[in-house]
Amino acid sequence: MSPEAVKSRLSYIDWMRGLACLLMFQTHCYDSWLGGVARQSRFFMYSQLLGTFPAPLFLFLAGISFALVTVKFAQKGMSAGEIARSTIRRGAEIFAFGLLFRLQEYLIAWGWAPKSDLLRVDILNTIGVSMMLMGAMCWVASHPWRQNRAKDGAPMFILMASGTTVAISLLTPLLWTTWAPRWLPWPLESYVNGVHNLGTPQAWMFPIFPWAGFAFAGLAVGFVLQSEWVKIRGGWVFAGLAAAGLVMIELSRVLDGMSFQLYPVYDYWHTSPSFFLIRVGMLLMIMAASYGWCRWGAGEWGFSPLIQLGQASLLVYWVHIELVYGRVSILRKHSQSIGDATVGLVIIFLAMLALAYLRTHMKGWRKNRSERKLQTANAAAR
Repeated sequence: MSPEAVKSRLSYIDWMRGLACLLMFQTHCYDSWLGGVARQSRFFMYSQLLGTFPAPLFLFLAGISFALVTVKFAQKGMSAGEIARSTIRRGAEIFAFGLLFRLQEYLIAWGWAPKSDLLRVDILNTIGVSMMLMGAMCWVASHPWRQNRAKDGAPMFILMASGTTVAISLLTPLLWTTWAPRWLPWPLESYVNGVHNLGTPQAWMFPIFPWAGFAFAGLAVGFVLQSEWVKIRGGWVFAGLAAAGLVMIELSRVLDGMSFQLYPVYDYWHTSPSFFLIRVGMLLMIMAASYGWCRWGAGEWGFSPLIQLGQASLLVYWVHIELVYGRVSILRKHSQSIGDATVGLVIIFLAMLALAYLRTHMKGWRKNRSERKLQTANAAAR
């Protein structure tokens, strides 16, 4: 495969992550700032519909990136235990960032934010927990007795990641209703079904069920993409994944239309495996389109704003929340027209793009400055 193709195979991940950031910006900006009749408009409805994509995208991409890192570590000769420790530690760091973020939000909102906000299960918490779970799963899949069954460990990784994805999807409706672990303290139960301290699961939370399922789906896809067979065939494989996504979407519609229901409580938009299936199918189609755009389209023509945002997604997520929802919001909340809120969205986008650019280039600038100082010192010594 050509160097350009290899580069595109990596840059499309950043491009997708940048797309998730853009969709997140518009969702949060319009949700925070629109007021009056604008909040009842079809425009706002579609804006919030697009807002259902960022969280699955971030988790799905976390799974793909996890697979890339795991394979990279294995190629360096690291043992299964070392890989597990490294990846689980990184997941714990992301989880800690999530707790730190909640603490920051609570301190900034001091006086009117409830203490329960400190333990709210948000997207960073779930990404961190998902990474730790994926690290544990990969360690189990790498166990010697399993490797004896297959010379290549990748099929075992793909099988276990796919199985975990299906299991999470199938268990979600039950764990939100009849199997809800009420015996757990609410901060722990909230990681299972997002119950928080409100007695019933909340749709605006990000519990492991079903959200971690998107990470494991990405993990399975990531290991598929790492095989030599796939690397040789490149675009054809992504076309196949897009076709698989279409099949999943159609299968989801068929399952949802069936008169027979497996679960005592059926909630299509929040817990049903059918809705989970359709979203995974759409993620596969978005991934294939992103790959094609970066390899054959204009995705990498010169400077790419989305790739730049994707390379600093954690930072821009952290900062933009305060500028949109926090006390330093750049516009008055729940009082703007669509036009004014759109101007604010453009400002947020440009500000976060500048922040991402500074973040990703700072290390290079420091390195160049150090090299120039060293060259100056050497010249003076002569």
